Amino acid sequence: MQRIPQWADIILVPFLSLVLAAFISALVILAIGQDPLEAVNLMITGALGSTYGWGYTLYYATNFMFTGLAVSVAFHARLFNIGGEGQAMLGGLGIALAVLFIPWPHWSIALLGASLMAALFGALWGYIPAILQAKRGSHIVITTIMFNFIAAGLLNYLLVDVLRPPTSMDPSTASFPEATHLPTLHEILAPFGIAFSKAAPANVTLLIALAASLLVWILIWRTRLGYAIRAFGESESGAKYAGINPVRITVVTMLISGGLAGLMSINTTMGEAERLILNSTEGAGFIGIAVALMGRSHPVGVVLASLLFGFLYQGGAELALWMSIPRELIVVIQALVILFTGALDNMVRMPVEALFSAFRKSGASQ
Repeated sequence: MQRIPQWADIILVPFLSLVLAAFISALVILAIGQDPLEAVNLMITGALGSTYGWGYTLYYATNFMFTGLAVSVAFHARLFNIGGEGQAMLGGLGIALAVLFIPWPHWSIALLGASLMAALFGALWGYIPAILQAKRGSHIVITTIMFNFIAAGLLNYLLVDVLRPPTSMDPSTASFPEATHLPTLHEILAPFGIAFSKAAPANVTLLIALAASLLVWILIWRTRLGYAIRAFGESESGAKYAGINPVRITVVTMLISGGLAGLMSINTTMGEAERLILNSTEGAGFIGIAVALMGRSHPVGVVLASLLFGFLYQGGAELALWMSIPRELIVVIQALVILFTGALDNMVRMPVEALFSAFRKSGASQ
């Protein structure tokens, strides 16, 4: 019997952890001589008080949904994929190759082809660590971390020496053809009479991220493959006894995980920059780990946690811009959220479990 209901595990425990993180963050802001209430108000206003702020919040959240889902799928098989950053970089490379060298007549067709290339390149970058663990016993945490650095070095070489236009000094590809530019939320909502900021980078990729969340839920909880992934994660020996091939599950899980991380580059490379640039991932692959932990590896939790981190990113940028709060302090606030929702999870979970246990005993005695 589960100690606490699933809704409490996905929503209540992370919410209480978030409250604790906010309280400690307020003390830190107070300690440097700033007003915590003013800081909170500025964050809320900057991230949620206008369609411009919402546009950036949803843009960041879209990135985190993909990387959070990537980590979550791997978690279900007890695989710790820390390579989302590198897989997203290679996904961007796949998009650039598809968009620059194939003449697409319309953005919708280009989106389909670029998505396939992004998923393929991301999956291939996840395949190598997977096969190294499954066949050679190399720990996937180490190999995925190292492959992040390899991806960064490879992308740096390609953007400086191969894909950079001859007349440009910027380490990036040429701009993508106008026919492949993705519609922004402003363009999507305008026909419905809904005003949205033209300057906000949020685009149609948000809808793809939400669709991916639904598909991951179907995969993990409504398919035989998802059952095999969860069974392997719960007990490798039990899964072997049931006829589940551990090599196959490890490889397939990492292919799916890497493909999801690669899809993140649709938002950054094709949707926002409209070209491939260095460091387009901006750490989203690592934030995906925190998103998956906070969301309990459930797609609903991942979406909610992504919105929270999108709010923290955009709200933090507003804090750094309008208050004399160092940018590093914004990182501290984000780290506190990760700390309380991840490493210190049991500090909140144990009292909640005790409370629900007391309720059950009280109901049984009546």
